[in-house]
Amino acid sequence: MDNISASEPNGQGVERTVDQASAGAHEKIEQAADALRPGVERLTTGAHQAVDRLANVATQAGHTLDAKGAQLKDMQQRLMEDCRVYVREKPATALAIAAAAGFFLSRLLRGR
Repeated sequence: MDNISASEPNGQGVERTVDQASAGAHEKIEQAADALRPGVERLTTGAHQAVDRLANVATQAGHTLDAKGAQLKDMQQRLMEDCRVYVREKPATALAIAAAAGFFLSRLLRGR
């Protein structure tokens, strides 16, 4: 600590040395921040772009699932209507098919 002078009263030399060291540290911190800023900005931009891409993919997936869900509902309604028409036209055959399906299901589930 060459900057400390014994002739300065009340430790003012120490205070000045601490102030100089502090100012130097602040300057180095600012230099480091300036050097890192472009990299951090690139990283931030890349992260924002990745989030935007993921949001777009999720939105598209949601729209696709909505469309497929509507198609499945429509298909279910058509199938139910076809079954109603078949049962009305051939009630004995429909009853026989239901009984056979029940018999086979009971056999299948009884084995477990």
